[in-house]
Amino acid sequence: MRRRRGRPLNGWLIVDKPSGMTSTQVVGRAKRLFDAQKVGHGGTLDPLATGLLPLAFGTATKTVPYVMDGTKVYQFTLRLGEARDSDDADGAVTATSDVRPSDEQLRAALPALTGDIMQVPPVYSALKVAGERAYDMARDGRPPELPPRPARVDRFELIARPDADTAVFEVESGKGVYMRALARDVALACGTVGHIAVLRRLRVGPFTEADAIVLDKLTPNDDNAHASAELLLPVETALADIPALALTEEEAVLLRHGRALSLLDLMGRIPQTDASGTVRVMDAERVLGLGRLEDGQLKPVRIL
Repeated sequence: MRRRRGRPLNGWLIVDKPSGMTSTQVVGRAKRLFDAQKVGHGGTLDPLATGLLPLAFGTATKTVPYVMDGTKVYQFTLRLGEARDSDDADGAVTATSDVRPSDEQLRAALPALTGDIMQVPPVYSALKVAGERAYDMARDGRPPELPPRPARVDRFELIARPDADTAVFEVESGKGVYMRALARDVALACGTVGHIAVLRRLRVGPFTEADAIVLDKLTPNDDNAHASAELLLPVETALADIPALALTEEEAVLLRHGRALSLLDLMGRIPQTDASGTVRVMDAERVLGLGRLEDGQLKPVRIL
């Protein structure tokens, strides 16, 4: 007998990930709870980390890249005096130091780690080196030498200092920035060593903690064998941060069929965009999809 593939659900579920679970485990659990055909996530969180893990169901997976490109906000606690091989509390101690920088010294180190920076990723990362995952190589006792990578940190603030051994920071960044590397580098810049003891993600693109659901609350009840599809946010919620461009009904039909539109015909309606020129194309109150402003045209990129 052919195996049933699950329900064809579409939308976003914003999970408040608990510590100790991988992002893949959260996806698997949500897929089972909802009996869903297709689920993916919008940006990996380390097992130690808690906080926002957006899950994309069905056609929402088409919008995952735009969520991952969005601004992210994190809070982390830096534990001073111990370096760990994973740069977080799950790793083995590799070095110690008695140096405990002052608040002023910690703040003085932040400007060099803000803006467009070059960052050496943690060896325990999913980056590939000659076809192998860096974390697999590290676990085999072959930690790779990872080259610095460009990263964008928009805001980096010291927000609390509970005691001499710990400091709490808040970071606003783009994609591909490793909080573990920032924690490591702040400590090194202050002449000591350190690692992340606590890490929480507070925002991903348009999604905030107000949207988040605790995983344990998704347990099906006696009235329903599966978690309710009403918990899912609409697919287009993921695109709320992207500037909107309203089309006429005729223009929407053309774009839906893959036709580019002249920007001359759209004058007066074109919003300010970032360097990518991406816009959220609206057909009346409905999100038609995504387009890009380039070469004097509005070109369809992703129609939902």
